[in-house]
Amino acid sequence: MSAPVYALRLVAEAPFPDASPRPGEPGAAWAAAEEGRVAAWHRDSGAVRPDVRFRALCGGGRIAVRFDIRGDRFVRSVATEPQGPVWKDSCVEFFVQPAEAAGHFNFEVNAGGALHVSYIVDPRRLPEGGYADWAPLPPEWMARVAVRTSLPRVVDPPLPGPLDWCGEISIPLVLLAAVSSAPCSPRAGDEWRGNFFHCGDETPSPRWGAWSDVGERLDFHQPEKFGVLRFV
Repeated sequence: MSAPVYALRLVAEAPFPDASPRPGEPGAAWAAAEEGRVAAWHRDSGAVRPDVRFRALCGGGRIAVRFDIRGDRFVRSVATEPQGPVWKDSCVEFFVQPAEAAGHFNFEVNAGGALHVSYIVDPRRLPEGGYADWAPLPPEWMARVAVRTSLPRVVDPPLPGPLDWCGEISIPLVLLAAVSSAPCSPRAGDEWRGNFFHCGDETPSPRWGAWSDVGERLDFHQPEKFGVLRFV
């Protein structure tokens, strides 16, 4: 099966996260972005499979990504510290591998806005945890990733819903270049690899959804299953 292609539009300035983003209302700054869907649900997912849309733009030295989650249920958010286990909460994720990079980045944000990021060169899992070749993003770079969500920092107990929420991420291209040692100044026609996800490992209704299907193995860190990010 061929990999899906997302047209990542180049603009003068990518949107910076809104201080109070409104779910379902991206606003004029996102009008140029193609809308994609997280609709490939892993078979182990529970009954809750909300409508998850995403948009991405590149410009002004940054990549900006927005997720809109509609009709979500049992939304939970308890991780609050940087690099915490946000994937256990209601979470949206953007994985990206620049064209000449040896590894990929995983930008993961829970519904409360807590951020987890690593750079993973060899994603083989180790028995003691972690990966064969990886490193968490250093604090000085974590501080340069801007994140906003529409929900409070802590959501506990889970909200039964259904409800809509959204999250926005802004990533400096210089961060990607510095950590990966790869050129990260995309031009029209360039192609990177990546994926967009929604998950909630320890919510009352666990779910794992992807834009580019990860197949039978429940593991988002499969770069061979990433889709194409084509800059236009």
